[in-house]
Amino acid sequence: MSIDIKLVEVGPRDGLQNEARTLPVEVRVALIDKLTAAGLPVIEAGSFVAPKWVPKMADTASVMRQIKRAVGVSYPVLVPNLRGFEDAVAAGAPEVAVFPAASETFSQRNLNCSIDESFARFEPVCEAAREQGIKVRGYISCVLGCPYEGAVDFGTVADVAARLLRLGCYEVSLGDTIGVGTPNKARAMLDAVTAVVPVGRLAGHFHDTYGQAVANIYAVLDRGVTVLDTSVAGLGGCPYAAGASGNVATEDVVYLLDGMGLETGVEMEKLLDASGYIMSQLGRSTVSKASLALASKRAARAEPSPLTPLPKGEGKERS
Repeated sequence: MSIDIKLVEVGPRDGLQNEARTLPVEVRVALIDKLTAAGLPVIEAGSFVAPKWVPKMADTASVMRQIKRAVGVSYPVLVPNLRGFEDAVAAGAPEVAVFPAASETFSQRNLNCSIDESFARFEPVCEAAREQGIKVRGYISCVLGCPYEGAVDFGTVADVAARLLRLGCYEVSLGDTIGVGTPNKARAMLDAVTAVVPVGRLAGHFHDTYGQAVANIYAVLDRGVTVLDTSVAGLGGCPYAAGASGNVATEDVVYLLDGMGLETGVEMEKLLDASGYIMSQLGRSTVSKASLALASKRAARAEPSPLTPLPKGEGKERS
């Protein structure tokens, strides 16, 4: 089976780290295993950022040791510096990710350093990864807007993307961190970036704050993007934008792509099982429109129709 669109499932890291409830290791492991069973080819398993900064990602090493890894599936983790990279490698991470921003103010608030200083931290990570045969992915925050600066210069986004490639990242994920993008802006940003970075090295990462994530995804698909970051059940949020919702829901994107005849390798029924499981653990409802609609259809199938004939001899009073 050939894959037309590669989905990078970020729920177990980018999603859960922004949820109100802290989940134990065994729940995080079970979620990743269910996502593996659903056919996701890349599942972001956690983060090696210091627990005092991201407490919900504590014990990622334990998660990495306990997940049931499938052949052909990658389980990357986020690392902020060389120390985090070394911890990730010791835990058996096959791939790591680094995460500069396209906004100086956001970089200072998120990483406590400038954009240039963040690259100085990531350079030894990429060098060590190259020596050890570990793949490195780059994330760029705030490509369509910053909670502190507002509009972001697309030339800066393009420059940061090009620097990540020169650093050795095999792929760069363009993140609309606060979900303010619209399709025309997403296309314009992508056009600026693809002037210096091949579209085949780029991924789209959209939050759904204003309900525009699926529309933005459709827009960048039209420009040739074939890698998309998604989050099961739309897990997460953004601590930098009041009321901001999480990443676009994996179920919504799979529904879109199925309707377009594009192959992802993801089984919707198993994905819904993973979604239902994690929502039950968090004690809240999914924000995925496709998940809610498909769950209703499931429930309807499970209940007998009032017009279904009853066995002989029963229900004679029905007429």
